[in-house]
Amino acid sequence: VVSTQSTGNDLAALEAALQDPNVCAYMAEPIQGEAGVIVPDMGYLKGVRELCDKYNVLWVADEVQSGLGRTGKRSATDWEGVKPDMVTLGKALSGGVLPVSAVMTSDEVMLCIRPGEHGSTYGGNPLACKVAMTAMDVLENEGLYENSLRQGEKLMAELKKLPEEVVRTVRGRGLFTGVVIRETEHFNAWDVCLKLRDAGLLAKPTHGDIVRLTPPICISDDELEEAAHILTTTISSYIK
Repeated sequence: VVSTQSTGNDLAALEAALQDPNVCAYMAEPIQGEAGVIVPDMGYLKGVRELCDKYNVLWVADEVQSGLGRTGKRSATDWEGVKPDMVTLGKALSGGVLPVSAVMTSDEVMLCIRPGEHGSTYGGNPLACKVAMTAMDVLENEGLYENSLRQGEKLMAELKKLPEEVVRTVRGRGLFTGVVIRETEHFNAWDVCLKLRDAGLLAKPTHGDIVRLTPPICISDDELEEAAHILTTTISSYIK
């Protein structure tokens, strides 16, 4: 199995890896989350689809973080209109009520596993499945994908105004965003997150220089404006 770690956003490297006859799958996050909200170039996912078809390799999209509205669409792969062979889901799948995850694929792939060949202690838990179905109804019918896209555009517009003395770049889609901090001897992403927390905004640092922002996709206009104000005030305070 080939992963994003070695081939992310590099179709030439991916094709070289897929030429190995022992490779059966390519598993990747369409947008890398823990790596710092790394968004591939437009066209990369279409290229992945074409290469996996060319070399008869399964494409497994890990949408645990990027799926179900986080990027402003049902799935991050929808940004390029492509369909993976398998998709993994979690987190938003239960609306935060119960631990639940899922794997989606076709009959052609799933029925390779015959009855008795695979089991799961908690698989198919009736309560968790009912919660997941209700959460999906909310996501689909209450405009949360559209809200994530609209609020994400507003958030990105505000992030791009942050002072270049502190912020090196910003990136993301929908409400899945990363702010790359210019590390100095005086502060880093962890310090910024602590200061944001003290001001009333929770964010997550990763890789020392990145602040990840993933607000709930049901966030209101007023809440987003308050968050943007806290971000601007806090980050601007580092300018000497």
